[in-house]
Amino acid sequence: MSLGKRTLITCSKPRTTRNGASNQFVFQFVPTRCVHAAAVAPTWRPSSALDEWVQREARPISLRRLTFFGRTLTESRLIDSANYCRLELPTRIAHRLRDIQTLPYVVVANPHLAHVYELYLRAFERFRRVPEIRSLEDNDRYCKVLEETLKEHATVIPRLAIGVLEVRGLMKPEETDKFMNTMLRSRISRRVIAEQHLALTETFNSPWHFPNAQPVHDPNAEAVGEIFLRCNAKEIVERCGKTTQELVKLAHGFHLAIPEIHIRGHLDATFPYILSHLEYIVGELLRNSIQAVIEQRKFKDARPPPIEVLICETAQHVIIRISDQGGGIPTEILPHLWSFSKGPRRQRRLENLARVPKLLGTMQELQVPGDHSHAVHKKHGKKSKYSDSGQHQGSLSTLTSRPPNLRLGIGLPMSRVYSEYWAGSLEIHSLEGFGTDAFLQISKLGNKNERLTTRATMDAV
Repeated sequence: MSLGKRTLITCSKPRTTRNGASNQFVFQFVPTRCVHAAAVAPTWRPSSALDEWVQREARPISLRRLTFFGRTLTESRLIDSANYCRLELPTRIAHRLRDIQTLPYVVVANPHLAHVYELYLRAFERFRRVPEIRSLEDNDRYCKVLEETLKEHATVIPRLAIGVLEVRGLMKPEETDKFMNTMLRSRISRRVIAEQHLALTETFNSPWHFPNAQPVHDPNAEAVGEIFLRCNAKEIVERCGKTTQELVKLAHGFHLAIPEIHIRGHLDATFPYILSHLEYIVGELLRNSIQAVIEQRKFKDARPPPIEVLICETAQHVIIRISDQGGGIPTEILPHLWSFSKGPRRQRRLENLARVPKLLGTMQELQVPGDHSHAVHKKHGKKSKYSDSGQHQGSLSTLTSRPPNLRLGIGLPMSRVYSEYWAGSLEIHSLEGFGTDAFLQISKLGNKNERLTTRATMDAV
């Protein structure tokens, strides 16, 4: 129904009360220019199932708990792990669905955010219908559902990033960043749960595992599922540095002098961590430093100054400081360093994100063709059917040739989300005209619970 320059849009998005009831519909006038966007928005459906799952609390976990649970792997424990996933995944997705539903309708009408909503809704409906898992056969069927969903959701990060950039101005930047951080933390949490269970299932089904044998603690085991018990900071920096240096050479030519990476400090420092998380953070920091130094020195004949990495170990933390002489961070970017939506270069970021259709947030995506640095997975017995069957393949194919100067604008804020997830921190200090220091602090003991928003925003008021 046309009313001058405005059109009546009928939306079945329910108004949700504090107790979760949803029985009203919203009728909303929007400008005519928004009609096309609104037409692609998801159909909001009142759902008693969603209301029920939103009332449930997520149960946070720690690296230590995951390690202790998976160290003595029996059929009973594997089935317990499957049922934990079966209940926890739809709970965490339900809260994020409710968060999306409470956004302004014109924001959710954005096609990228609408796409994410539909992905989450399909996953929620799929997961909540999984019956109780009682046997290994049930678990195998459930693992196939997990693998399929993980592949489908590889598009979520760039879709969210593009969406929040496109709706800038329709929401306060602080609200947009809060929404984005909440969505990413929840996404990490779900992938941790799902991938850990898939890894445990792979271990249980492996030829060297004897399901009927007496459970034994192996003090020399280096990995439990996705968790590496003794991540060595020096080795990870070296491996990430090598990969990044090779990417830079491919992009700029092998004739270009690449800054060396000098590592000193507590070189034997180890800690339990999920390897892909740590590699992503360190890889992004080294990528930024190396690119900054090259851009600062590319018109000079002098050899580029090295990237200095200092590793410090304390009783409860390991701190990695990455220092460069790349000229520091431009003043117009520095205030918006941790924001997904604020800051300059919006159009350039949108164009670059559009060139990366899938992004999982793992170092494997940045692996150089022919590079075998991830032989560490074989060293730890980490080869798994679900990681080799395409989980990372779509992202790998799109990012392998990604030049270092293809700036997405989400590397640092995403790295902070990853670092804070296991109770760590990431800070950047810039000295304009000289360089930058990045401080990554990691909880050494693995006894801190994951940091996630366990309730939907509207229920946390």
